[in-house]
Amino acid sequence: MQKKDPYAALRFKEFNIFLLVRFALVFGWSMQFVVIEWQVYALTKNPLSLGIIGLCEFLPAFFLAPFAGHIVDKKEKRNLFTLCIALFSLISFGLFWLTSATIESSWETNTILYGIYGLVFFGGVLRAFFGPTIFSLIALLVPKKAYPNAATWSSSTWKGANVFGALCGGFLIAWIDVHYTLGIIFILVMTALVLVLRISQKPILNKGTNESVKESLKAGLSFVFNDKVILGALTLDMIAVLFGGAVAIFAVFATDVLDAGPKGFGILNAALSSGSIITMLATTYIPITKNTGMKLLISVFGFGIFMIIFGASKLMWLSVLALFFSGVFDGISMVVRQTILQLKTPDNMRGRVGAVNSMFVGSSNELGALESGIAARIFGAPLAVILGGTITLVIVTIMGIKNQPLRNLDLTKDIELHEKDD
Repeated sequence: MQKKDPYAALRFKEFNIFLLVRFALVFGWSMQFVVIEWQVYALTKNPLSLGIIGLCEFLPAFFLAPFAGHIVDKKEKRNLFTLCIALFSLISFGLFWLTSATIESSWETNTILYGIYGLVFFGGVLRAFFGPTIFSLIALLVPKKAYPNAATWSSSTWKGANVFGALCGGFLIAWIDVHYTLGIIFILVMTALVLVLRISQKPILNKGTNESVKESLKAGLSFVFNDKVILGALTLDMIAVLFGGAVAIFAVFATDVLDAGPKGFGILNAALSSGSIITMLATTYIPITKNTGMKLLISVFGFGIFMIIFGASKLMWLSVLALFFSGVFDGISMVVRQTILQLKTPDNMRGRVGAVNSMFVGSSNELGALESGIAARIFGAPLAVILGGTITLVIVTIMGIKNQPLRNLDLTKDIELHEKDD
């Protein structure tokens, strides 16, 4: 086996362009999430309204994901990615317009609120396509032997953009207000739209099949649900995000628990992601393919422990520290999961598997936001996070005992086979 090259995927020009596109998109998306959460809570002072944001994005993202996966497998990936970005720019501009002084002075609060919910719902439709499109496109930009490294850099870029997006979102709200922050987000999305055109069109690997939509969807779901390793990896991440996450109610912690204001709100968001990106960059040098299953189980367990500490904390420095280490474990689990999916998924099913991944993990962000909002309303934000972290620990323990293929997973031989093939 050859010596690990920490920059293997970066040696391909189009993958570097892809990383720039993804950074601009996620940076803007992360800021937009922070701004929307802050604006909606400022309008309503009700944590349940934050959960409604999650529900508005979850419903279309979850139920359209299987159909999106079928379409992605049949269509050219670069053009589809470009269309998604173009439509996302309309959402960004719509939010920019809704928060203008003219609209705020002439429209009722509830009308503005419903407008925000409507644009978030439209964003959920796009989310159903973004996930499988990106997952499929990465595999067309680098050779198979570079998949683990590409997964690491892609995940690191995503988390890095989250770090700076969340941090800048909080500070920009304080400095230039919500409206102009959303204007910057629109510029970032348009930048991504220009950059993506520098990636060439890619071959369609599944265009020769005559599967009906029903057959295609059934094949994708059957593949995932019959593979205990992939199903276990997706389930673990879904549970961690659904019950262990607390991002959707950070505004409640910043305002009511820690008295930290918008700057503290941005710091809380950034603390979680900063731990992830540091860990992800470290994994470009440290192999994660040995004892892969145990590393995934331990990382999700560690994430749950530190989220419990965050929920119990009343001190800003301890909350930031707990979120940082939650991010460290979250970063490991994300890289491991993406590596498993890239290596275990056949090329002609990447769109559908990516869609199921979006249903499990991507949509669980929105459903988790709803769960967090409801739990915070019933139990209070701190107890809601503590209970969610505890549920995460229980489920990870059960998964580790019951799912032997995942527990014993080692990807070393898979990497060696791909190196020989390439």
